[in-house]
Amino acid sequence: MLLANWYDYPQYYDIAFQANTWREVDFIEAACRKYCPFDARRFLEPACGSGRLITGLAARGYQVAGFDLSQPALSYLRRRLARRRLHGETFEAEMSDFCLTRPADAAYCIVNTFRHLLTEQAARAHLECIAGSVRPGGIYILGLHLFPPDRDAEDVWRWTGQRGKTKVTVTQRVLRTDLRRRIEDVQVCLMARRGSKEFRLRHAFQLRMYTPRQFRRLLASVPSLELCDVYDFRYDIERPSTLNDEMAYTVFVLRRRLPS
Repeated sequence: MLLANWYDYPQYYDIAFQANTWREVDFIEAACRKYCPFDARRFLEPACGSGRLITGLAARGYQVAGFDLSQPALSYLRRRLARRRLHGETFEAEMSDFCLTRPADAAYCIVNTFRHLLTEQAARAHLECIAGSVRPGGIYILGLHLFPPDRDAEDVWRWTGQRGKTKVTVTQRVLRTDLRRRIEDVQVCLMARRGSKEFRLRHAFQLRMYTPRQFRRLLASVPSLELCDVYDFRYDIERPSTLNDEMAYTVFVLRRRLPS
């Protein structure tokens, strides 16, 4: 089994997450219609990875921009856009240190990517960069798993995706949790099969943990952003939820405040 960064194998990562792509694109559009005081046409995706959402939005006629630290992922995205004759701006940058020459109408970052920012300072810097990169009234759709205060068991998730003859199975396991440092040690095992060929990869990394109270406290430290609503994994724009300790995967809709 290869020990490597699974984000550097975007062809497999993309298959693993493709099932929710159009539901997520639909939600991004619906959230912009509901919360933006203008017609949102320009989107930004921090840590865009393989670019499945960027490609989906570009295919619907939107202007898109995305950045990532993984050169294999960016190369994959550029080839994908070119193959479909779509345009998108792509560049290399860190989540906590980036800027745009032209502000976006809205931004989004889902599937726990935000939790790769392991310190409060890095998380706050990211939100401040977002506030500086989205026009007043623009929104930021941020998805992450919250940590239930009463959780004591190790979590394991397993799912499968398939495209053509390639089948990808991912097993994600929480190995350890450090409540004092608010850090989870996570391991991902990826297996890709195509006919008789098989590829296996293992990647270990860390994620920052947030309870609802901790996330509210972080958000309060960035006064240029306000919380509009909270949603769950169903992405139902007609059914916002109330932030509470029972929620797991949570989708926050934040908005850059308009000048008073």
